[in-house]
Amino acid sequence: MVLASTVHAQDKLPAPKLVQQFLGKYCTECHDADVQKGDRNFEAFALPLKNTADLIDARDIIDQLTLKEMPPKKADQPTSDERLAMIRALRDGSATAFKKMESTGSRTVLRRLSSREYENTLATLFGRRVDTLGLTADFPKEKTTEHMDTIGKSLVTSGFLVDQYFQSASRLVEARLGKPAMEPKQWHFNSHFVQYEELQGSHKTVFNYRYLNLYEQPNTDTRQGGYGHIEDFQQGVPVAGLYDLEVEAQAMHRDTHYDPKIFGIDFSEPFILGVVPGDITKGHIHYPQPIEPLLASTTVPDDKPTVLKFRVWLEAGQTPRFIFPNGPYESRASVITVNQRYKDELFDKGAKNGDVSRTELLRKGKLPHIRISDIKINGPVKENGGSVEEVAVFGKDGFKAERAVEQLNAFAEKAYRRPLTDADRKPIRAMYDKRIAENASPRQAALDTLKLILCSPSFLYLSEITDENAKTLKPIDLASRFSYALWTAPPDDALLASAKSGKLTQDAELKKQIERLMNDDRINGFINGFLDSWLNLRDLGTQPPPRETNRSYYAEDLPTSMKTEARLFFRDLLKTNGSVAQFIDADHTFVDKKLAKLYDLPEKDKLRLADGFQKVSLKDNNHRGGLLGMAAVLTVSANGVETSPVTRGVWVTESFLGVPPPPPPDVVPAIDTDTTGTKTIRDRLAKHRADPVCAECHRKIDPLGFSLESFDAVGRWRTTYPKPGNNSSVAPKNAEAPSPKKDQPPAPKPNTAPEPKDNKTPEPKANKPADPKGGKPPGPNDGKPSAPTKPKPSAPKVDPSGELPSGETYADFASFKKLIGDTRQDLVTRHLIRQFLTYSTGRKMEFADTFIIDDLHEKVKKQGLGLRTLMTECLMSEVFRSR
Repeated sequence: MVLASTVHAQDKLPAPKLVQQFLGKYCTECHDADVQKGDRNFEAFALPLKNTADLIDARDIIDQLTLKEMPPKKADQPTSDERLAMIRALRDGSATAFKKMESTGSRTVLRRLSSREYENTLATLFGRRVDTLGLTADFPKEKTTEHMDTIGKSLVTSGFLVDQYFQSASRLVEARLGKPAMEPKQWHFNSHFVQYEELQGSHKTVFNYRYLNLYEQPNTDTRQGGYGHIEDFQQGVPVAGLYDLEVEAQAMHRDTHYDPKIFGIDFSEPFILGVVPGDITKGHIHYPQPIEPLLASTTVPDDKPTVLKFRVWLEAGQTPRFIFPNGPYESRASVITVNQRYKDELFDKGAKNGDVSRTELLRKGKLPHIRISDIKINGPVKENGGSVEEVAVFGKDGFKAERAVEQLNAFAEKAYRRPLTDADRKPIRAMYDKRIAENASPRQAALDTLKLILCSPSFLYLSEITDENAKTLKPIDLASRFSYALWTAPPDDALLASAKSGKLTQDAELKKQIERLMNDDRINGFINGFLDSWLNLRDLGTQPPPRETNRSYYAEDLPTSMKTEARLFFRDLLKTNGSVAQFIDADHTFVDKKLAKLYDLPEKDKLRLADGFQKVSLKDNNHRGGLLGMAAVLTVSANGVETSPVTRGVWVTESFLGVPPPPPPDVVPAIDTDTTGTKTIRDRLAKHRADPVCAECHRKIDPLGFSLESFDAVGRWRTTYPKPGNNSSVAPKNAEAPSPKKDQPPAPKPNTAPEPKDNKTPEPKANKPADPKGGKPPGPNDGKPSAPTKPKPSAPKVDPSGELPSGETYADFASFKKLIGDTRQDLVTRHLIRQFLTYSTGRKMEFADTFIIDDLHEKVKKQGLGLRTLMTECLMSEVFRSR
């Protein structure tokens, strides 16, 4: 009764009074204006917190109380309830103060284009993809706010970034519009296909470099045959342009009798040949490079060498490189394993046991690979009516010296996304005239002026012509906000025409344009960017799982499939106006063959890679459905090596429910999430929660993550944790077979010495001699009774049940989703509204926006919670249409 009264009394005290009493009773004796032990003076410290110094002091007090290091042991100690109440008051006070300090007054801060918006805008203005140039490759990493990359206050512009803008503009303009005229030319290669160092000895001996062979997919850690380059064309093409490739290729030994598990691929699928650019000045030509978007791909026939045709865009200095996207997992490991398991087929009886030879394997074996025997390159291909860039920048008639400034002004109006003013035209004219006076040709003067336009703040920033004191955006500014929100690109002619006519501010016209933009394929720019922000899918792949137990994650490029599932699911709801409640649970999803296998769906035996993604039913499937059952979410909410209810619980409360937990004290060590041994993570967390200070947060976080323990770190369903002693905590009971190299000596790292000249590598000798009769090697207990063996420890079972702080309980993943849907659907919907408005306006939502968000929620709820309805209501809201 006394304890209950104490807690009740602490809760009834106003926070400022509680803090004042606590400090006076336990702290100011040593930390007042006169004493100031540890350079701390808390005599004037009080709620509300007023500045950064107060926030620092509050954090310091929280840390000391959490660790129970203050008050010192000899001094009077607060009760656990007093300590907890003080920490709670300081955390709430810090959160309130921080929001106030960060407030923009419910207005969007003038913001620049994010890196992805910058590239998309340039691609739109120049009429062609620009990712082959890697314009933002050297840009500083974009800062985000709560995973959002569109927030004006976070998108700072440093001096280094300004310099990068100038270099990127210069590269783009000169590469696409300043290139010299060149007649089409042909290059032909059918020999001297020298490859990665480790392949050279065997390729020289067996083929005399006659073939260019691809032995593995590009995403490996040994880099042995994943990229095929043209040795005599490393200098690349002389000018940027479209080039036609004719590649004679054949899929070799897809019908091999070798165990498919050695290679980690599906031999029922045809081999795929892809083309990516390479640049000898950007790194090793055999390895991944910073700029290598997929330019083209096709399947390769098995029966005979066949000419495959591609038309690809290459920048000056780039050379085509060939990849095998669905190829074997690791060539080196495969070669070693095949040599050992099939040595009788490869070696004569006199050969030494254990010899490893790629040469003999290429001569006599059935190693699956793609063989290229002939390559022709023709280009640059002439484009009818001039290049796409020439028309996009200067118009259908191309550059005209007599109309140069007029053409430059027309381009600037598109680049600035608004009508030009005299202040805009003046520097354009001045720059052009200056370069002419310096004896530059009219075209070069125009190109240099284009660079000026692309470095202007009017291009780099979403600048506004709306009056500073006005609350509602002018139509022309609203058009840009719309297009960058839904397309991540500048407004098109139809949207600009609507804005210039003044109609865009009318509700009917606004709704019409919203529908048009949502129905356009460019909506994918929004879907990709928003899901990266809302669900933090941008971080998917930043903490990859161990290769040894997750071959398919790498061999099948699962992160791409994972993201695609989430994107297609979102787009389907947007197209059909499906209820946002389906983000909590749904009876369908979208999978390709690879995800169907990961999810163990019936479609795994029916789908082909060529089928791409298909909508599949999840009726009666308790393991999937909704965002929480998607591998993308389950992987990004883990840390790659293991799972933890804490990290996944934080993701659920923060990204899904929109209730951010308070940050842990800086000085508290991380929880050991290793689930090996006799105890599970649930046991460890129970011990951690025994501390009342820790329990304050963990009682809210942990139950949200327990249900997701039914999934490993890449989203596979499991019922048990790995057995004690297993170093991996992600492989389920029916995990994939380990990589062949797991039981082999460590493979040499890239750039190590090439294969020996005889192409043979001795196998490590056994520690014990073999029994001459063919039995097992003799051991120390031969002839003696064997000692009793200890029983192997069983794998700990996953317990996916939990109890929320409210007392509500669930038994498993399915009942957890039902509980969220029944009791917290409003939280999920309201958070989605808040996140969409944050993303689309470029500012965080503040307390003043709460009432509008609540009103939007009620409107959407009355109309059936459709995703399309939700986005439309947000885009027509006062929040979106305001400065």
